[in-house]
Amino acid sequence: MLLPPSWNIRPIEKADNKELAIVLREVLLEMGVPKKGTAYADPELDTMFEAYDFEKACYWVVEKGGVLYGGAGIAKLNNGPLGVCELQKMYFLPQARGQGLGSAMMKICLDTAVSFGFNKCYLETMPNMSDAQKCYQKFGFLYLDSPMGNTGHFSCPVWMLKDL
Repeated sequence: MLLPPSWNIRPIEKADNKELAIVLREVLLEMGVPKKGTAYADPELDTMFEAYDFEKACYWVVEKGGVLYGGAGIAKLNNGPLGVCELQKMYFLPQARGQGLGSAMMKICLDTAVSFGFNKCYLETMPNMSDAQKCYQKFGFLYLDSPMGNTGHFSCPVWMLKDL
């Protein structure tokens, strides 16, 4: 999948932590996400590089002109079934939306999940994030009736799963 001109998706670097935390919180606030029981409350928001610096986990950022506009990651689903990963913290600032970056990021995340040996990918989201849900559905995610694993995101009432 080709990226729009001048955009770049790359693995997170330690130097990205501070800027990425600002970007992620800005998007979460824009979306009206509760500060408790969602990614907003995750302690790793300030140390994203370290949070994904382990086996079978990876986080990517999207940038343009050296400025971060969002990112997404893959990691084992916390307390989930064997072989299930989670698509995590996929958020983009408004300037990066509607340009195919979400689809490009999804492809990278799902291809990596397969390369890590996962056979299913889980995600949680908010009801008002309808554009994101359309992207997830386009990639084969189906709605679930209840959550999987133990992400700590008790305020996220939309759960989806995809066979890889």
